[in-house]
Amino acid sequence: MAGTPTDPAWLFAQESRFIAGAMTEDALPETGPVEIAFAGRSNVGKSSLVNALTGRNALARVSRTPGRTQQINFFDLGGKLVLVDLPGHGYAQVGRAKVKEWSKLIEAYIRGRPNLARILLLIDSKLGFKEPDLALMKLMDEAALSYQIVMTKADALKAGELATNRARLEIQLERRPAAHPAIAVTSARSGAGIAELRADLAAIVDRS
Repeated sequence: MAGTPTDPAWLFAQESRFIAGAMTEDALPETGPVEIAFAGRSNVGKSSLVNALTGRNALARVSRTPGRTQQINFFDLGGKLVLVDLPGHGYAQVGRAKVKEWSKLIEAYIRGRPNLARILLLIDSKLGFKEPDLALMKLMDEAALSYQIVMTKADALKAGELATNRARLEIQLERRPAAHPAIAVTSARSGAGIAELRADLAAIVDRS
């Protein structure tokens, strides 16, 4: 008999707590509940989205300075789900050596984490895909790791422009073997798309 589906509102109302931060591969915590990771260019809104999903204002640190998330941060939701905030790729106000270290750490995490169920690749609704996003998508396609595009800051665009940009991204995803076909459209500021994304993530927990 199939189990009762996880209620998204209940799941994201669970106690949310920071459990680990890793700056090197050997500092990654032991595997536990299913993990959902948040990736994207610096300042795309990863921390804001984590906070919006969990209904906390400061669970993940939000900064206006690109490159402030300098480690992989793990947040536990009541022992049912772990949200993972990855360092921003692409532009950051740090040296090239540090960016290279982050890239190696992210790749090691993506390729070697058995309980990683999906990566949410956040894309600024105004900007679309940039070269660092395409490089990460190539890595995830090669690793056969499921990822889903999440458009952020949707409140900054008019409906027509948002629809056009979304359609453009959908076309670019057609030949990406590991990409989830549905694009989530969200705004951490207005709350648009947050309930729908919670439901998608709860369904992943049920399947894992």
